[in-house]
Amino acid sequence: MVKKQKLNYVDFIPGINIQWKITKDNLVEIIVENKGFYNVVARRLLKKPRFSYVQLDSYGSYVWRQIDGKRNIYEIGARLKKEHSKAGEMLYERLSMFFNILEKKKFIVFMEEDK
Repeated sequence: MVKKQKLNYVDFIPGINIQWKITKDNLVEIIVENKGFYNVVARRLLKKPRFSYVQLDSYGSYVWRQIDGKRNIYEIGARLKKEHSKAGEMLYERLSMFFNILEKKKFIVFMEEDK
C-alpha cells in the first residue's frame, strides 16, 4: 500500500507567469493584457485600454521580488518576517491567501520541487 504524502501549501514553490515592472516608487506593477472576445469589443467600442496595471503595496512588492522559482512560500515568509518585523502573527495565513489570489489570477504558477 502506497501512503500518500500530504502536501503543505507553504512548501510550494511559486514562479512568475506574467509581465511586471518596478515603478519609480520602487513598487511592483503587474501588467495584465485584457484579451478575449469581450475585452476586444470593449476596447473597440468603449475605448478601453489593452493593458491594465495592478500595483502591489510594499509588502506585496517585497514578496513578489522574492519569487525566483527556487524559494518556497515558507522561505519567502521567513525573509518577509526578517525584513518587515511588523509582518504579524498571521504571516503564513496571509501569505497563503496572497499566493492563492496570485495563482487564481494566473500571475504565478507553482513549480515542482526538485528532489
